[in-house]
Amino acid sequence: MTTIPTSAGPGQPSARARGGRNLPLAWLTVPALVFFVGFGVIPLIGVLGLSFTTWDGIGDIHFSGFTSWQAVLTDPGLPHALWVTFLIMALSWLVQTPASILLGVFLAGAQRYRAVLSVLYFIPLLLSSAAIAITYKALLDPNFGLGAGLKIALLSQDWLGRPGLALGVVVFVVSWQFIPFHSLIYQGGVRQIPQSMYEAAELDGAGRVRKFFSITLPQLKYTMITSTTLVLVGSLTFFDLIFVLTAGGPGDATRVLALDMYKRGFQANLMGPASAIALILVLVGLALSLLLRRLGGGKADHSQMEGA
Repeated sequence: MTTIPTSAGPGQPSARARGGRNLPLAWLTVPALVFFVGFGVIPLIGVLGLSFTTWDGIGDIHFSGFTSWQAVLTDPGLPHALWVTFLIMALSWLVQTPASILLGVFLAGAQRYRAVLSVLYFIPLLLSSAAIAITYKALLDPNFGLGAGLKIALLSQDWLGRPGLALGVVVFVVSWQFIPFHSLIYQGGVRQIPQSMYEAAELDGAGRVRKFFSITLPQLKYTMITSTTLVLVGSLTFFDLIFVLTAGGPGDATRVLALDMYKRGFQANLMGPASAIALILVLVGLALSLLLRRLGGGKADHSQMEGA
């Protein structure tokens, strides 16, 4: 006697429907995981291996133990490169964060002209860092630049020939390029804040300044952590702009760690020490990310709307 399968009752999904819903969503992450392993994990393992070898980039690779690490860690230029890297990182954050928050709050308005301005402000991020560096280098030339053309003595200084001025120029150019990106992040964060909070504050007699410091800034806490992480970790990878603009000069005034890695690896043909510096950059970036996550005091699923 054959058994006839009964159809699913009302409210009970069929086997095909249940199987479709039970399809693991983890499979959707496989393409991204493959790219991450292929272009992130495997090269990092290769760099780790190269840091224990002696290689000029062309010939045979010879294992040399901790020779490269010892050469890097005992080099007096490493602390200076770290100091310059952290100094540019801190100054970039101090310039970019307040300006990005103010621009983001301004561009979050519903007026149409603000939408047009947000598009215009985003243009610097679309330009090549090398092209930006070449342009500013030409504009700041004391003999043929903008200052000489306009006959303005203040702009005719040797901006890239004096250590303090060169460092300031690097921070300014970096901030000019990346403020639009962080403004876009804050713009999206401000638009997620419920309008009812501002309406309630207005009923209590709060003005624009009071609403900004009592509502907007606290609600942007996690957005600020995200932006800060991108600013600090991104500052570790500044290379092309500084290389074209100052080449690490004058002297070593703007020689950051990424530029030091390039000069050791591709100019001095010391791939072992260059790989060691690359790993130092990875460790510093990882430490900064974990520190900011801990300072944020929130879990991965928290958002700026927490407790709104």
